[in-house]
Amino acid sequence: MTFGNVVMYAIGILFIVLAIWKKYEPALLLPIGFGTILVNLPETGVLNQQMEGIGEVQGIIQWLYRIGIESSEALPILLFIGIGAMIDFEPLLQKPILVLFGFAAQLGIFVAMGLALLIGFPLNDAVSIGIIGAADGPTSILVSQILKSDYVGPIAVAAYSYMALVPIIQPATIKLITTKKERQIGMTPKSKKVPKVVKIAFPIIVTMIAGFVAPMSISLVGFLMFGNLIRECGVLESLSKTAQDVLSNLITLLLGITISYSMTAEKFLQKETLFIMLIGLIAFIFDTVGGVLLAKVMNLFLKEKINPMVGAAGISAFPMSSRVVQTMAGEERPGNIIIMQAVGANVSGQIASAMVGGMLLGLF
Repeated sequence: MTFGNVVMYAIGILFIVLAIWKKYEPALLLPIGFGTILVNLPETGVLNQQMEGIGEVQGIIQWLYRIGIESSEALPILLFIGIGAMIDFEPLLQKPILVLFGFAAQLGIFVAMGLALLIGFPLNDAVSIGIIGAADGPTSILVSQILKSDYVGPIAVAAYSYMALVPIIQPATIKLITTKKERQIGMTPKSKKVPKVVKIAFPIIVTMIAGFVAPMSISLVGFLMFGNLIRECGVLESLSKTAQDVLSNLITLLLGITISYSMTAEKFLQKETLFIMLIGLIAFIFDTVGGVLLAKVMNLFLKEKINPMVGAAGISAFPMSSRVVQTMAGEERPGNIIIMQAVGANVSGQIASAMVGGMLLGLF
């Protein structure tokens, strides 16, 4: 056992504490934390082990990593089916202009990429680090793995850690770049129901558009939209519930403990990890800035003003960001309800993050 192992035990315990007592993304931080302890225990066989007469064989966590992430990227992609089944796109379909906030809130990706390149990371690592700004854990894992980044573990930890810290990061950023008057803007929710045929057609159309615009995003967008189609079709009720609950929870747990393969002291305790964590924080801040600034620009031309905080909800951290925005709106002006618009922007962030991730894979 080395000093590095002891540090990793402390990090693993910290994740577990944050998951249980602070309830920060417990479904992921708890398995990541426990897995971090497992992979740093000496001679346990969870990574590899020597078997008499056979030689070295893969341990269970190493095997899960090879099968579920490295060779097929199956775990993060399958998780998108469950995420799609959870999402109701009706608020977005009621006000399609909200989709713009989903793309504006990807600004942090490009800021983070630029910073990583300036620091000296190779291009594949810089793009992978930039994807932390997608505010989407599965997308971050998938892109960094396909691009063969050396920092899959730190990237995944940064993405999920800052997703858990959205209730701290976003309010501070929003208050810094908006006025109280802007934060008090009220918005009238659209009450007209979206026809069922439109909700069924939407995932099919989005998949086809993504296929032509960003073919490399189809493994993400396609599975996300497939999950949503299961939800909206109305004839697969039990499968929809299974995707939302059983599939999502199972894949999330497996994904969390599998990520710990990259959490050994040798791989994680590097100065580059500190840079990645810092860049990740900056990425989340600029995601929020991008959405808010677009709302401010749009308000120069719109009669019916948009609360700039809705733009901040354009990040992919669903539904946490929309809840944060609604909480802030209620605090700034009691009774101000902007949750439907915030949710519309938030779900558009899910689509945008997957498409931008696919575009970057196609380019690099």
